[in-house]
Amino acid sequence: MERKYRLRLNADFQRARQEGKSWANRLMVLCALPNELEHSRFGFAASKRIGKAVIRNRVRRRMREAVRLRRASIVEGWDLVFIARPPIVRATYAEVAQAVDDLLRRANLCK
Repeated sequence: MERKYRLRLNADFQRARQEGKSWANRLMVLCALPNELEHSRFGFAASKRIGKAVIRNRVRRRMREAVRLRRASIVEGWDLVFIARPPIVRATYAEVAQAVDDLLRRANLCK
């Protein structure tokens, strides 16, 4: 995913988490906060509860790829943080992609 579409500062993650609205399903949580940009930015988090570094990185890569493929259909002007939950470790990529679709639809962030 291109650099301008990524949330990289801890302050941005914290602001979206604390001030934004959230939706959750079995595999992940979505926190969304409007930004004042012409594009949406995305952040991905997996805590140490998920597993060791290799597992956390794999989980983040799967979430990132699922969002990257849907970026054109996501409403502009939002900071979105996807936070992994422990069951995501055993989920297939198709289940992760479906969970992303579900959260975006429930948050009304699909065009």
